[in-house]
Amino acid sequence: MASGVIDFTKPLGEPALTSPDSISWQVFKNPVALFAGGVAAVILELAEPRVRSGIWDHTTFRTDPLARMERTGLAAMVTVYGARSVAESMIAGVCAMHGRVRGTTPDGEPYRASDPELLDWVQATAGFGFLEAYAAFVRPVSDAERDRFYAEGVAAGRLYGAVGAPASTADLRAQFDAMRPKLEYSDIVLEFLEIMQRAHIVPRPFGTLQSMFVRAGVETTPGWAREILGLDARFGLAAWERRLVGALGALADRIAVPSSPPVLACRRLGLPSRYLYRRA
Repeated sequence: MASGVIDFTKPLGEPALTSPDSISWQVFKNPVALFAGGVAAVILELAEPRVRSGIWDHTTFRTDPLARMERTGLAAMVTVYGARSVAESMIAGVCAMHGRVRGTTPDGEPYRASDPELLDWVQATAGFGFLEAYAAFVRPVSDAERDRFYAEGVAAGRLYGAVGAPASTADLRAQFDAMRPKLEYSDIVLEFLEIMQRAHIVPRPFGTLQSMFVRAGVETTPGWAREILGLDARFGLAAWERRLVGALGALADRIAVPSSPPVLACRRLGLPSRYLYRRA
């Protein structure tokens, strides 16, 4: 993923919001987990009517999905790998933007992007999507690692305004239970999946893989949520596709791209370029 205008090598020696030995630094370095996990997160976000209206009415996702995803991806990279001062500055800008986003759902329910309940939901779904895609398509993740992953995200979540974001898997389950009655079917979820299928995200020679990564995201979404949204087996992976995505995820976990934010962040902290890839 391109680092954009952010220099992940500076300020030299400045730590990030989470440490290099965190589960977060392992999960977010993997492009397969990020793609599939990001799809799962957006599916869950679009299932909530207020979040759905905020995304569909106030972003360029429908008209320029690639640019929107690049901005979102860069924000995630800065949050995890950027120097603390850089991450805090970027997050403050995102929060200021959220403060201007408000409206009414088609059913007449008002919403604000800065609503803590909605921010908690977005934080929870993002963490769940990325972690579960990593566990499904890269390597097994223990219950202790899951708890640690959610705890690591608390500091960044609070900066974003997600003061009640889950700090453990138990918190996540409780949040899912609380939000489940508010989720609903929407054709917009299907439109989102169609956009993800046709947008030129993966280089053209690998277009078939893009379709599989999208469907891997559907499979990462909890079964109860897929049922609410009408995402049956047609939207998922065949057995051989699941094995292929897993093989690609494991392979990607061993490839240290010199220009990638994870590698540049390691350089900023005086760590070897392959620090995050040594155990892979």
